[in-house]
Amino acid sequence: MTERFLRYVVIDTQSDPASPTCPSTEKQKDLGRLLVTELQAMGIRDAHLDEYGYVYATIPANTDRQVPVICFCSHMDTSPDCSGKDVKPQIVSNYRGGDIVLPGDPTQIIRVADHPALKDQIGNDIITTDGTTLLGADNKAGLAEIMDAAHFLISWSTIRRSSTAPSRSCSRPTKRSVAASTRPT
Repeated sequence: MTERFLRYVVIDTQSDPASPTCPSTEKQKDLGRLLVTELQAMGIRDAHLDEYGYVYATIPANTDRQVPVICFCSHMDTSPDCSGKDVKPQIVSNYRGGDIVLPGDPTQIIRVADHPALKDQIGNDIITTDGTTLLGADNKAGLAEIMDAAHFLISWSTIRRSSTAPSRSCSRPTKRSVAASTRPT
């Protein structure tokens, strides 16, 4: 999952709140194209990116048993508030506690006093930006989890998937409102 997440965060998907289009920036489709390529490499034949930047895929059924459809959905864009270009993720391996100084901009410090949940991460690896850009963990971490789940479901044939209710994956280009966009409803 970490490898996949690190691959996704370096793709600039910064949104543009002033744009009337969907996606709000064409570069958001760059991540969409990568997701489609990865889904197809897993054997998901119908994986595709539509003209609006939505990624769709269906994990095929392997049983006749009827179960509900599961939809995995996440967004690909990152906030317009901070640059999404030239992201340099940093891994703090085996976090020992204390504040985390971001190496690209030492004035950017993740302080335990401001983020007390860091105390629960001692011994874990933590991924941050270098301090010069937004990391984009919201929601590229979600995308990485969805892609890992899809790979798991495809890889393990003992997990039964209904022919009447296959699992579906949809990645939206944006979490922001698309009401003013050209995306049909």
